[in-house]
Amino acid sequence: MKANVGGFDKGVRVVVGALLIGWAIVGGPVWAWIGVVPLATGLFNFCPLYRLLGVNTCKR
Repeated sequence: MKANVGGFDKGVRVVVGALLIGWAIVGGPVWAWIGVVPLATGLFNFCPLYRLLGVNTCKR
């Protein structure tokens, strides 16, 4: 997996994912567990959808 998520994009994904998971833990809706996806893509610096679309936010 070649990194395709970087910088600001990564930070936003980690924060939004953590907030959604936190909301789910404290009694939010079940769909808030979708926060696992942006959190994981931010931590691993790889987004499968970006790869399909040919997007890369990493600086070279």
